[in-house]
Amino acid sequence: MKSVIVPAPGKIEIREVETPVINAYQALVKTEMVALCNATDSKLIAGHFPGVDTYPLALGHENAGIVVAVGEKVRNFKVGDRAIGGLISDFGAQGINSGWGGFSEYVVVNDFEVLKEEGLATPEQGCWDSFEIQNSVPAHVQPEEAVISCTWREVLGAFKDFNLTPGKKVIVVGSGPVGLSFVKLGKLFGLGQIDIVDMLPAKLEVARRMGADNGYTPAEISTPEFIAAAGRSYDAVIDAVGLDVVVNSVLPLVKMGGDVCVYGVMTKNPTFDLSKAPYNFDLHMHQWPTRSEEKAAMTTLAQWIEEGTLSASDFITHRFKIEEIEEAFAAVKRGEVLKCVLTF
Repeated sequence: MKSVIVPAPGKIEIREVETPVINAYQALVKTEMVALCNATDSKLIAGHFPGVDTYPLALGHENAGIVVAVGEKVRNFKVGDRAIGGLISDFGAQGINSGWGGFSEYVVVNDFEVLKEEGLATPEQGCWDSFEIQNSVPAHVQPEEAVISCTWREVLGAFKDFNLTPGKKVIVVGSGPVGLSFVKLGKLFGLGQIDIVDMLPAKLEVARRMGADNGYTPAEISTPEFIAAAGRSYDAVIDAVGLDVVVNSVLPLVKMGGDVCVYGVMTKNPTFDLSKAPYNFDLHMHQWPTRSEEKAAMTTLAQWIEEGTLSASDFITHRFKIEEIEEAFAAVKRGEVLKCVLTF
């Protein structure tokens, strides 16, 4: 089968590898569609993702496909189900490390609930935390919504970690897929005022169409006039980029006892300027998903999708065949892509 492999930092190729063989607790999924994670996948290719330094690796964690075979102990998948990531293919025997491996023609999902019932859901027994979010989705969730749900459920799953509750006033920095997901999902969830910050006017306009109340540039929110007018009124400030300079830019805006929420993965030791912050605030570093919250979020997402209030068409701007993977990443690097999907 075909799989997207990063043989070394800065390189990418499609390689023929062996199709995974499932065990009694696994199901085999034939991929329908994958989506690029603009930040994580780009960092893995560049060799800058924290904690990953061994190549070659099999790329991709946003994947949707159809179950084509199940192991004898599997109860929570059946042939014909649509399943979504984090999907893992283990190519260790072929000398290929895991960058999750979802950009493959076939991937493996594990029946986490059965593993847990039988006392096998531990790292010592080879169970990753990602197994918990390897789930089938309702039949009305089509491939595009299924694959974009890999982003949506992680974002919605962070709401509890970030103390986001209906009615709160929030400002989000960054209008990529994550920042826009905070806007779109936040409005459906019932957050109050949601403002967004980005350097590009075109992206701010997209955010407004998603439901953002106000759009600002980084220069605008840094003026003494804006800071004075804001009056530390934001219940939460969200860094969807992963840079300490971003956090420092919004520290003057968060209220006393408010929440400073870092969703973007930081690749170095951050430095925060506490002189800009209120005396008391809660700092949340969401560098890895809370899997139970991410799993639970899918129920809500499926409901919004069924109601027609949430659609992948709002997010997908580019479509490619998997053979065009290099073109897809080049488009991401040029800043043209909001969300890109690829088909086998």
